[in-house]
Amino acid sequence: MKKILLSLALVLGLAMPAFANDTELKMATTTSTADTGLLDYLTPIFKKDTGYDLKYVSVGTGEALAMGRNGDVDVVLVHAKPSEEKFVADGYGVARIEVMYNDFIVVGPKGVLPYSNDIKETLNQVFAKKVKWISRGDDSGTDKKEKGIWKNLGINASENPNYKESGSGMGASLSMADELGACILTDRGTYLKMKSDSSVKLDLEIICEKAPDLLNQYGIIAVSPAKYPDTNITTATAFIDWIVSDRIQKIIGEFGKEKYGQSLFVPNAKK
Repeated sequence: MKKILLSLALVLGLAMPAFANDTELKMATTTSTADTGLLDYLTPIFKKDTGYDLKYVSVGTGEALAMGRNGDVDVVLVHAKPSEEKFVADGYGVARIEVMYNDFIVVGPKGVLPYSNDIKETLNQVFAKKVKWISRGDDSGTDKKEKGIWKNLGINASENPNYKESGSGMGASLSMADELGACILTDRGTYLKMKSDSSVKLDLEIICEKAPDLLNQYGIIAVSPAKYPDTNITTATAFIDWIVSDRIQKIIGEFGKEKYGQSLFVPNAKK
């Protein structure tokens, strides 16, 4: 995949920006890549390897893609495949490249619901028993995933009187669920990091996991210079080539193993 985006730009006849040698890369990404500590870990390695400074903002996937649509960033790293594919199809992204995945889980107070590997059964019980539930409600990848499951079940989750939206990132939403004694859908990585942090004291337990439809795939997309000629496609390409390289994929695959006993992300770049 070496120089895949740069090659595409050349094939499409896209003009390279005048400041293509700029050393700063602007990225919009999800709260989970920041809350897990992965990006803080990778940023200095990227700087050392390439000389480029990675400046990122962590928001929900919807907001991250909106920043890309507005030309505010050079690259997006998000986790909502249909929205990512539409972003590219609409001409805002050059190509979608898969980078890594983890999975979603449902966590809640101990004993509130039986443990399950069936997310549909778990959410049916949440609704039927009017269990307290916190939804991100922020158009993030996690929010999109949750809303999609409710929709497939034919359930209007907001009809549960104990359903609340946090409007916040994953870490803040987990803290809110903990304070209210509620259940919540979360990515496993953020949960593990917070659960291991003695200063957080998160009491939520895993209620549902390892269901086939809880895969959480991350994709990276360079913002198209055809839409925004000033976007830094050279640096974006360098970052994408770097993050899908064998060495960095191995680093991603080892991140969290020593501390949590398992990786927080599984690398699966398509090369």
